Amino acid sequence: MKTTAITPALGVEVSGDVDLENPEVVGRLTEALKWRGVLLFRGLNLDDEGQLAFSRKLGQLVQPVPGQEIFTVSLDPAKSPSAEYLKGTFSWHIDDTTNDVPAKATVLSCRHVAAVGGGTEFANTYAAYENLSEAERKRYDGLRIVHSFEAAQRTVYPDPSDEQVARWRQLPTHETSLVWERRDGRRSLVIGATADHIVGMEPDESRALIDELQAWATQERFCYAHDWEIGDLVVWDNTGMLHRALPYDPSSERLMRRITIVGDEAWQ
Repeated sequence: MKTTAITPALGVEVSGDVDLENPEVVGRLTEALKWRGVLLFRGLNLDDEGQLAFSRKLGQLVQPVPGQEIFTVSLDPAKSPSAEYLKGTFSWHIDDTTNDVPAKATVLSCRHVAAVGGGTEFANTYAAYENLSEAERKRYDGLRIVHSFEAAQRTVYPDPSDEQVARWRQLPTHETSLVWERRDGRRSLVIGATADHIVGMEPDESRALIDELQAWATQERFCYAHDWEIGDLVVWDNTGMLHRALPYDPSSERLMRRITIVGDEAWQ
């Protein structure tokens, strides 16, 4: 097995003989995911059973629907019941910011590509925090941020109906540290489309700070954009990597299969 850095800030491309029955190999992959944030396997061409078996080596699988561990990602309502909700994935986000414990990682495979667009972009919020000045770190450390489903949906529907807002607000909000200090001492930023407001701050000041910090974290030097090919498989650290789908025609054939790994560390 060979691993090659994708960019200076994040990502490892894994190639060669990947023996997932070998605990040493699984350990290397787990460490690479922790420190590099994104694992890329080009042309792995796993079917559903293969992707499930691969994912189980990384941890327990999330089952949002009992008995179902793998899901279709498509903007075609005939293929995915979540097609309307998935429009929100065009904005930078971290999954599960409104849950007590976020998913540890996501395993995504490509079955069909869009003719134009449809890549997936990642931004490393560990690196973004580490590259802040000392004064900026002091400014952000200790701040609390509230995340909501409504905030994310407003990136898609900036002028929603009362009915839409009422439906969004049925889902609970969640408060976390803006800077998440992990149990291993590393720090990352908890931002993205669900970032609603900073606790105790005036709305305009709060929004300006969130937008400023997100612009910093998504600079090109902290990012990697993956241009999918059929058969590719990508795993990313959901807790520290912002991600977003790049625009594509909803009528395209783009189709992905997604598995999520259960988290093991609560938001701070």
